[in-house]
Amino acid sequence: MKKFFYFLMAAAAMTLCACNNDDEKSKINTVTINVLIDNEKVSDAVDVTLTSKSSSTSYVATTTGGVATFSVAAGVYEATATLYKESAIYNGANSSVTVTDGGANAFNLDMVKSTTSQVIIKELYFGGCMDNAGEKHFSNDAYVTLYNNSPVEADASNYAFGIVYPANSNTNSNYRKDGELTYTDYLPCWNAVWWFQSGTQVKIPAYSQIVIAIKGAIDNTATYSNSVDLSNADYAMYDPEVFTLAAAYPAPSSKIPSSHYLKTYLYGMGTAWPLSNISPAFVVFSPEGMTAEAFVKTASNIETTGTKAFSCAKVPVSWVMDGVEVYNATALDKSNKRLLGSVDAGYVKFTNKLGYTVYRNVDKDATEALQENSGKLVYNYAGGTADVENGSTDPSGIDAEASIAKGAHIIFKDTNNSTNDFHQRKVASIKK
Repeated sequence: MKKFFYFLMAAAAMTLCACNNDDEKSKINTVTINVLIDNEKVSDAVDVTLTSKSSSTSYVATTTGGVATFSVAAGVYEATATLYKESAIYNGANSSVTVTDGGANAFNLDMVKSTTSQVIIKELYFGGCMDNAGEKHFSNDAYVTLYNNSPVEADASNYAFGIVYPANSNTNSNYRKDGELTYTDYLPCWNAVWWFQSGTQVKIPAYSQIVIAIKGAIDNTATYSNSVDLSNADYAMYDPEVFTLAAAYPAPSSKIPSSHYLKTYLYGMGTAWPLSNISPAFVVFSPEGMTAEAFVKTASNIETTGTKAFSCAKVPVSWVMDGVEVYNATALDKSNKRLLGSVDAGYVKFTNKLGYTVYRNVDKDATEALQENSGKLVYNYAGGTADVENGSTDPSGIDAEASIAKGAHIIFKDTNNSTNDFHQRKVASIKK
């Protein structure tokens, strides 16, 4: 009798298992992504990545006849792709791929031409760290590093810096309608922009960098050991006549000459530049035919969606030299793109408060191809965060900082797609 009972239980379990499997299968949907350039399907084979916005699980499919096909469960996804074609880079991003059970589930991915720059964002440190007791968050220590990714000197004298609205990736935007961005040829740079002082020559030698303190241009490690020393920064965003919050803008280190203080103009509101410490969309641009100051002080270049607090400068996409889009790792399902695909088709996931930084990946093939790098490249890079939840690392395996210390010339990845180009680094590169 006992054996018969066990047999019935086993049979029931098998029946239940079979039903569950059938249920799971019924939830898998065929999804097609049409990859287009100028409304025509691409003939090239393109790898399309489809990422779940709830779990961050990614799927990759290669197009056939301009169509990539996936089998996934219902949910909201983001489709991205990068294509190299005739010495040009095309990027596409669609963050509104909503898959429904039994739905048509056919979506378009429009690819737009991107332009790479001689000077790139190598690193952006903005998330801050914990104090020495591990109890409070300190974030008045942000910086950005610009890098000359070429073998000839670069001139960055006319460069300016902005943050695209909204401040955080998971914040509702006045510039998003029906899941799409409402702008196509400009970026709404929120609150204020910064620029180098008129007459200051900002030259960056080949394969070299400059560090710009965004906040706290002092040795912050004197008070917060987990922070960074910005007393040796090359430049500082410091204009106390405009932004008066002393905690964010203490008097810069005497090592930084006053001619290296960047200037700004506030067309929004506040006492400090509202760079997100969670998930900024940060851009570098170079105005054409005018200075950055003249541009932002021209009323017709500023638009307001609501109150003055939401005022943004309409920076033409053609002026943008580089940009990086960061998503809040704790709110990926609510995060949305702010940068257009021509500027940055992807994003890098980030967790703040831990001293992490967003750092660019090495272009392995290009760097190894430089004859002068023979014997100077250091491998087995261990500075990434692939071992933590929502972490990432440099797939090249090259330790850029250690290699530079040995005299190597590094060429960094630059596809205008932050998913490919950046990773979350454990410790800021300037921290010794």
